[in-house]
Amino acid sequence: MRGNDQQAYDRGTSLFSPDGRIYQVEYAREAVSRGAPSVGIRTADGVVLAAQSRAGSSLMESESIEKLHKLDDNIGAASAGHVADARQLIDFARRQAQVNRLRYGEPIDVEALTKFLTDHIQENTQRGGTRPYGAALLIGGSQNGTPRLFAADPSGTPNEWKATVIGGSSADIQEHLEAEWSEGISHDDGLALAAESLRVANDELGPAEVSIASITADDGYRSLTVDEITDIFEAADLAHGDEEESADDEADTTEDDS
Repeated sequence: MRGNDQQAYDRGTSLFSPDGRIYQVEYAREAVSRGAPSVGIRTADGVVLAAQSRAGSSLMESESIEKLHKLDDNIGAASAGHVADARQLIDFARRQAQVNRLRYGEPIDVEALTKFLTDHIQENTQRGGTRPYGAALLIGGSQNGTPRLFAADPSGTPNEWKATVIGGSSADIQEHLEAEWSEGISHDDGLALAAESLRVANDELGPAEVSIASITADDGYRSLTVDEITDIFEAADLAHGDEEESADDEADTTEDDS
């Protein structure tokens, strides 16, 4: 009987176990932790969102991997976890942003949009016939000239952050962010820190495998090009190790030839 009871708690999307856990929410968090990491950093001038966007195959078009999303002119989001679930949440957030513009004639606040989104996520943890979303989001933007950054996990909890990460290798990346982030960090330094943080999880990550978006009060949401991301990597000296390795390989080849 105890085994059957345990299975009932395990399968139910809206049942608490005797120790106060909802197993399906925990499984959804595990799905997020298996995804590629996405980083959000609040700077003095705006918010930086960055994500690893490495293709699973050399035959896959890298442009089809969407980890960063524009929600409105002043708001963007980064996702981790199940791509299809994240896509549904992004579409929901975009609809809410457009409804606010049509109803009030102004862009929606970052905090208000986050709470609309997390309320929707939370409903799936207490309603029969559904399962929690297997995705987490970082929502960042400019609110009345002030940068704001929020995270939403599969439980529907909204938390505001100065800098944070969702997805795989989150413990190591978060430790790096806590060590390197400082109050009043410039936007350029925030871009470099985002690239450095993703390299913590993967030393071989290159500019072509990273997506970065900048959100400021002046420019709004803007996706950076591969050339701009390459400049960030070079400015942060992230390509230095690769260059040394290439130089060593070339030297070894020269010695062998001689």
